[in-house]
Amino acid sequence: MDSDFKATVLVVDDASDKLLQMEQLLRQRYHVRLAHSGADALHLARQAPHPDLVLLAMDLPDMDGFAVLRGLKSNVASADIAVMFLTAGEPVRDDEARALREGAADIMARASAPGTLLARVDTHAELRAARRMLGDRQRHLAHLVAERMREADQMQDAIIIALASLAESRDLDAGNHIRRTQHFVAALARELRFHTCHWAELSDDNIALLFKAAPLHDIGMVGVPDAIVRKSGKLTGAEFEQMKLHTVFGRDAIAGVARTLGASNAFLRYAGEITYSHQEHWDGSGYPQALAGAAIPLSARLMAVADVYDALISERPYRPAFTHETAVELIRQERGEHFDPDVVDALLAIAESFKSIALQFQA
Repeated sequence: MDSDFKATVLVVDDASDKLLQMEQLLRQRYHVRLAHSGADALHLARQAPHPDLVLLAMDLPDMDGFAVLRGLKSNVASADIAVMFLTAGEPVRDDEARALREGAADIMARASAPGTLLARVDTHAELRAARRMLGDRQRHLAHLVAERMREADQMQDAIIIALASLAESRDLDAGNHIRRTQHFVAALARELRFHTCHWAELSDDNIALLFKAAPLHDIGMVGVPDAIVRKSGKLTGAEFEQMKLHTVFGRDAIAGVARTLGASNAFLRYAGEITYSHQEHWDGSGYPQALAGAAIPLSARLMAVADVYDALISERPYRPAFTHETAVELIRQERGEHFDPDVVDALLAIAESFKSIALQFQA
């Protein structure tokens, strides 16, 4: 045993002379506590600092040793304490089997040679110390892993926001637009899962991934010429066709990441769906594929409402910002045409939350 640390042994026996013998045997190596009954043993075992080992006589007057063992195992404060039964004579096979089956660590005769008894106590105390050390190391490792994962998540979030902001850097409100839309998407998803068939897809984990992926919706804008993006007037037909390609550029950028990694994942799937399909319309009049209805990925349908709402409440060179109420009404009018009816209904249910998010991240 480590000379700088003494384990604690609780000895339980109704015979005072036997308690004294055990104390004399153990006190040089251990802190020793004594109990004369099963009730005393249960009480002392639950007091901090808890014993590392209980030497338990099987023939106590108030309860048998198995009842004490069950009491120890049923309480969280004493459940993991090692218990070694001490029998009046040599342990019988049935008692040995039952003791081990019910959770005792060992069983031996109380009258065993002192050296043998002490060696067995040493073994169980060392096992207890090793388990404690292993548990401490596992908890420390789990803490380190959690910390590294938090750092990785923070780095991932920072990179996503940086890339999205770079793609939209020609818009002075890009950073706030990104933050508003990702909160809008998450709010819509949380509302939508409670009253539609989408509850399975819109789990907490998937909503967290949607929140992360939403800022990338216009990453493909980096491939569209400044003259088109910054144009204050109406785009020509040819210019609009070039503008529409931002969905393709975004999809290709996300697909390139997946190829580099050698595999895709749920985050990249959502990012690809959002970048490529957030300009699709429920009635099939959108782009780039003219998808309609449920053929449009749910992530993109959520993004469409979030993105248009934010565009409506934001000032543009060719018009002032609409009020929250007007923006919501304009989206409601497009229910079943531009937008998924279920997603519009979710917006109507949480319109005040949208208003709060817009105020929180206003320019």
